[in-house]
Amino acid sequence: MRLYTTALFCALGTSLLSAHVEKDTTDIIDLKDVVITSRRSAHLSQIAKVDLQVNPVKSSQEILRTVPGLFIAQHAGGGKAEQMFLRGFDLDHGTDINLSVDGMPVNMVSHAHGQGYADLHFLQPEVIERIDFDKGNYDMTKGDLANAGYVAFKTKDRMPTEVGVEVGMHQFQRYRASISLLNNERQSFYVSSAFLADEGFFEHPQHFKRFNILAKYTNWGENSRYNIIASHFNSSWNASGQIPERAVDNGMIGWFGSLDASEGGSTSRTNLQFLHRLDLADGTTVNSDAYVSYYTFNLFSNFTFLLNDPVNGDEINQREKRIIAGGHTDATNHFHVSDNKWKWAGGVGFRYDKVDDIALYHTRERERIGTYSLGDIGQSNLFAYAGLEINLGEHWMINPSVRVDWFHFNYTDKTSTEFSDPGVAQAAFSPKLNIIYTPSDRLQLFAKAGRGFHSNDARVVVVENGKDVLPATTGFDLGFSWKPFDNLMLHAAGWYLHMNEELVYVGDEAIVEPSGASRRLGFDFGARYEPVKGLYIQADYTYSHGRIIDEPKGADYIPLAPCHTFLGAVTYEKNGWSGSIRGRWMGNRPANEDYSLTAKGYFITDLNLQYTFKKRLTLGCAIENLFDVKWKEAQFATETLIPGDSEPITDICFTPGTPFSLRGYVAFKF
Repeated sequence: MRLYTTALFCALGTSLLSAHVEKDTTDIIDLKDVVITSRRSAHLSQIAKVDLQVNPVKSSQEILRTVPGLFIAQHAGGGKAEQMFLRGFDLDHGTDINLSVDGMPVNMVSHAHGQGYADLHFLQPEVIERIDFDKGNYDMTKGDLANAGYVAFKTKDRMPTEVGVEVGMHQFQRYRASISLLNNERQSFYVSSAFLADEGFFEHPQHFKRFNILAKYTNWGENSRYNIIASHFNSSWNASGQIPERAVDNGMIGWFGSLDASEGGSTSRTNLQFLHRLDLADGTTVNSDAYVSYYTFNLFSNFTFLLNDPVNGDEINQREKRIIAGGHTDATNHFHVSDNKWKWAGGVGFRYDKVDDIALYHTRERERIGTYSLGDIGQSNLFAYAGLEINLGEHWMINPSVRVDWFHFNYTDKTSTEFSDPGVAQAAFSPKLNIIYTPSDRLQLFAKAGRGFHSNDARVVVVENGKDVLPATTGFDLGFSWKPFDNLMLHAAGWYLHMNEELVYVGDEAIVEPSGASRRLGFDFGARYEPVKGLYIQADYTYSHGRIIDEPKGADYIPLAPCHTFLGAVTYEKNGWSGSIRGRWMGNRPANEDYSLTAKGYFITDLNLQYTFKKRLTLGCAIENLFDVKWKEAQFATETLIPGDSEPITDICFTPGTPFSLRGYVAFKF
């Protein structure tokens, strides 16, 4: 099978690959047919198509792991959004990474649990057609939170009629089905759904259940196309939480034990989207989208155990109900300057979040015994952007652009007896510049510079009387994509990012915590190699060095910021058989500001094997943690008080990582 990744750089600041080729498990990737003819700043997306076809995403966790250098950690029973790490950032659940699906934002601003909270579990892996991503703040179409980078998913316009069953250890079960109800040249309509149940590997069963359903209608006209997408998901789970190392070391609990088995929660999200593309007679392309979501969140956690209330314990309940509405319209076209074709682009859009009863309660075994905070939030974001693609001859492209965002924050504190006007507004101005030099179809050099920002929680904005509402970031990248041989592709980038002082709302404690100004720099390197036809090898290494600027040397580490990461994979396909072995490594990193506590690194290996018979019946198995490594998936330096302590102790609290887990699956296409 030949893959022609002839992507054109779009003046919107990001382009999509020019053609989609459906993955068939009997096809074999041929790396020699991948050529570098792109003039785009999102250089990483040039290899995304190949990676996704060689290793199709098979689980919700693997969705984010497709981004080189992006690591995730789950620490609340499977139903909570994953913690993410990228470019020297502990991104928490999405603080400095912008995620979207078909143009609809995934991140939740001013969220009950944390700023930028991004729960991607509403996206079924089987419906993903394309993943566009890049690192840094250089894309004018990506605004709030897009500092470490962005990830944009596109769902398939067509799906086959198919059923699948997956079962595994720890009473894991997943049932899925898709049905194509309409599929012709002009129209397509399908429904895809899945149900998952998992007891988990902890001593206290997690009773995790999740249901997903998506319906998508596509209509192609002579000069237009539109999509209507409706989706819903809900899940519930129990969690064993983060446990102190000393509780395991002294035998109080086991490695997979818990100090508060009443942790857990439930969540849901319902989405309705409309997307439209129009090609005008003069060559102008107009893209528009609109979306509305209804979201609920209810989480019970206990991070400090007996520290604040030795009698009832420190369990908290974070909850909210939210409606999100928004959309955007952009336009692009070409014009000539001398003999060179240039492109202009521009767009406008908005987003509004209405959050009711966003709360932090004190609870005991999920029974409410006190209220720490309760209120309503209204947050608006209006934005506009414009840019040029300036082509100077055959090899050079310069892409200047600018983005303007305006925010309005409104918070009503329902625990206060005094009325105050909570409205605060502020704007952010974000210029960006991408320079691309492509001397041949084997080499591309790029330089990027940009300014971005990260909005703070609306409750922080009110507390600080409008100070540090939109802390700015400034970033630089310099790198290349190179194909020295027909069967080898390399890419690398050196980068720097400065973040101004910002104030972060800590939802777990209902307090405002200053983090100070910071700077990060690092290096990314990746390789894709096909020594023989059907054998595909990939490797990605990242190094990051981050420090808090205003702190003295030795006390200036950024807690939990990754320093070294590596991902390697080997995949082989032949005659319907396919298999892959993947390893991921995260090195040791500081758990606190003076590095007196260490978040220990790990190396985990996963294995996938499958066989497809006549392109219809697929049988396979997946093994997580092939060598049954004992590892800590999520780690935090936390002050806690547990039974037997005479005084509070700060040590590593962790969630154990998945042990050896085997799953088998079967799927049939009609």
